[in-house]
Amino acid sequence: MVSIRCKMIVRSELDKLGLHYTRVELGEVNVKEKITPEQLVQFKAGLLKSGLELMDDKKAILIERIKNVIVEMVHYEDEVPKVNFSDYLSGKLKYDYTYLANLFSEVTGTTIEQYIISHKIERVKELLIYDELSLTEISYRLNYSSVAHLSNQFRKVTGLTPTFFKNLKHKKRSTLENV
Repeated sequence: MVSIRCKMIVRSELDKLGLHYTRVELGEVNVKEKITPEQLVQFKAGLLKSGLELMDDKKAILIERIKNVIVEMVHYEDEVPKVNFSDYLSGKLKYDYTYLANLFSEVTGTTIEQYIISHKIERVKELLIYDELSLTEISYRLNYSSVAHLSNQFRKVTGLTPTFFKNLKHKKRSTLENV
């Protein structure tokens, strides 16, 4: 689950089944009572109608948790934490980073670093479109070492300079689900 809309759908489906929950977070739900097999089938069906899928594979769940931590860090924090991403993920998820990185690459076919870069570039696009921050402020907010580093990474991913992108009439961003 990547969006607030997804969380609302999950809450709604749980409410329909009369299930009480303590937490509905991105990719994770804590239900107070034991779910019967019938309720589980109904819950899965309700989610599928809305285009969502219940994951019960432990590896898939951990991959979603990795993705959710990255999305929250890049898109919903005021500033990207000024720590090493590997330390940040390990601390948040309580797993060794090497294990997380190997699992992520094995399952998704891309590295955690590439996934982070993709999301950071989408965030740069968003901030450029809003046109409230300078490139220097954006690079600081997203923890780039310099504006040049941000510009080079942006150009590698998009084929455009940030300034050229900013001046485009039809700016193209990807939805978070498609990054």
